[in-house]
Amino acid sequence: MPRCAWCGTDPLYVRYHDEEWGVPTRDPRRLFESLVLEGFQAGLSWITVLRKRERYRAVLFGFDPQRLAEMSDDYLEQCLLDPGIIRNRQKLVAARTNAQAWLRLDDPVPWLWSFVDDAPRINRFSRLDEVPAVTPEAEALSRALKKAGFSFVGPTLCYAFMQACGLTMDHLVDCERHAPLAAPASERSH
Repeated sequence: MPRCAWCGTDPLYVRYHDEEWGVPTRDPRRLFESLVLEGFQAGLSWITVLRKRERYRAVLFGFDPQRLAEMSDDYLEQCLLDPGIIRNRQKLVAARTNAQAWLRLDDPVPWLWSFVDDAPRINRFSRLDEVPAVTPEAEALSRALKKAGFSFVGPTLCYAFMQACGLTMDHLVDCERHAPLAAPASERSH
C-alpha cells in the first residue's frame, strides 16, 4: 500500500497512519486526547508520544476531561515517577490546565471545527516538503485556545492536531488514504 513516507515501517506508526491520521472526528474524547497529546509532543517526535499513548490513557484517566481537570498535585507528582510517560512537569500541568479550559468551553467540538468552516480542508500535496508546518487556520486556533486558557498549543502543534483529527487532510496524493479521505463525507469510507 503506498503511504505517506513520514510513517516509515514501524507497525504502530503505520497503523496510526492507516487508521487514524487525517480521519475527520467529532468525538469529543478523541479531540481532547489528541490536543493533550500534541502538547506532550512539543520538542519531541510524534512516534515517541504514540508509543506512550496507552500508558497516558491509563495514567490520565482515559482522557476524561473532568477527572483530569481535578487531578491533584500529589497525583501529578506520582505521574512524574512513571517511566511509561514523558515525565515533564510543565506538560503534565498543561494537561490539567487544558482539561479545565476544555470544560469551560460551551461546546468544544463545533467550536474547534469552526476554524475550518465545519468541513475538512482537503489538500493535494505531492511531496512532504509541500506540507506546511503552520497555516492561518492553525494560527487562529492557537490564538483562540490560548485566549481560552489552554497551554502548549502553539500554531505548529495546532496544525499537527488539525491534521491528526482530520480538520485538515494532508495525506499525499499518491498515498492510498488520500482518495477515500478526500471523497465527500457522504461517500467517505474510513
